[in-house]
Amino acid sequence: MVLSAAYEMTAGRAWSLVGIVVGALGLLALTRRKGTWALALGAVGAVIGVAVVLMAEGGPGTGYGIVGGWVSLVVGAVAVVLGGVVTRRGARAAARPGG
Repeated sequence: MVLSAAYEMTAGRAWSLVGIVVGALGLLALTRRKGTWALALGAVGAVIGVAVVLMAEGGPGTGYGIVGGWVSLVVGAVAVVLGGVVTRRGARAAARPGG
């Protein structure tokens, strides 16, 4: 059986996958209360997502990874927002007397 080009791993799809994984690692960092890591990894995932979306020359199903780029952008942005919340809460707790 010969697979068509629609199922091959293209550069756009590969970068989208990298962005999603990095953004997901940022979300996983939140489970260990590592807000700074979540901010950094989420930002990297979002930047990769933006790059993939801007470089894509076609829509969904063309092999440019635009859908994965959007997913990477959203996952990265969520990691950045939640990482900021965790970091801020940690700073508040440290600033409290006796905290």
